[in-house]
Amino acid sequence: MADAKTVSAVLDALKFDERGLVAAIAQQHDTGEVLMLAWMDRQAVTKTLETGQVHYWSRSRQALWRKGETSGHTQALIEFRIDCDADAVLVRVDQTAVACHTGRRSCFFTTVREGKLEVIG
Repeated sequence: MADAKTVSAVLDALKFDERGLVAAIAQQHDTGEVLMLAWMDRQAVTKTLETGQVHYWSRSRQALWRKGETSGHTQALIEFRIDCDADAVLVRVDQTAVACHTGRRSCFFTTVREGKLEVIG
């Protein structure tokens, strides 16, 4: 995937927060479906770009994790985008099976309709 020079340029471009994290939105590359929001640290960005498999930083476990390492529901990186402020990224992925730990395709399955919360997924 990305060589060391490219990884270094990406890390230099990103503005990590005081915890050393950037927000990462995962989107299915061919449908545009928004799958999930997670967090990346420098190591997660590096591993994602080097391997082509999306990695995140777990704030609850305080550990690096590769999406699908236990479930098999992996995210193959198609494209890595940086937002205009360089404090968030969009990872366009090819998602295997579901993305959400609840067993749903997307983590965004609740909407507000007519003043009420409604589960749509």
